[in-house]
Formats: sequence, C-alpha cells, structure tokens
Amino acid sequence: MQQESIVHATEASTLADILERILDKGIVIAGDIKIKIADIELLTINIRLLIASVDKAQEMGINWWAGNPFLSHEAKAKDREKENSQKEAEIETLRKRIAELESSKKPLKKQRKKTHE
Repeated sequence: MQQESIVHATEASTLADILERILDKGIVIAGDIKIKIADIELLTINIRLLIASVDKAQEMGINWWAGNPFLSHEAKAKDREKENSQKEAEIETLRKRIAELESSKKPLKKQRKKTHE
C-alpha cells in the first residue's frame, strides 16, 4: 500500500502580501437583503463593495473622489472658482440694478422740486 504524501505550502503569505494581491487585482463583495411580509416586499437593500487600489479603480473607470471637493484639491479649487464666478455675476447684477434704480430716481427728484416751487 502506498502512502499519500502531505503537500505543504512552501511560500508563506503575510497579511501584507495578501492585501497587496487584493488591491492589485481588486475584490467585489456583493449581497442583497430583502424584507418581505406575506409575499409583499417592504425593503430591498443591494450592497456592493469594491476593494481595490486607486490605480486599479481608475483602470475600471471609477474615480468619484476626483470630483469630491473634500477629497481632491483640484475639485476644491474648481468649486471655489465656480462660487467666485457666481458671486461676481451676482455682484454685477446688483450693480446694474442699483444703477437702474439710481437713474430712475433722478427724474423723481426733478419732479419733486417742480411741485415744491
């Protein structure tokens, strides 16, 4: 009778090695939760979790953090630039409105003077 040999892994993986592989390749964890009572669906929750490096995520076309002003300096600068241009437009609108109001007041002053004379 032949004895079967036990195969041992010769390469030990550390936590860092495993994490590096996961981040390099990416991993998706998916799950669905459904709450039903008497065949009436009350709530459905779809859970999708992607764990990957930033480089791998960008390869997949995922870069939501690039447009988030809390996570990206470029997005924050664009956000400030947009706010400043909106403020400038509002200021210009107010200046025009003030000029219109002031120009409409001048004839009123002349009319008031004529009535007082």
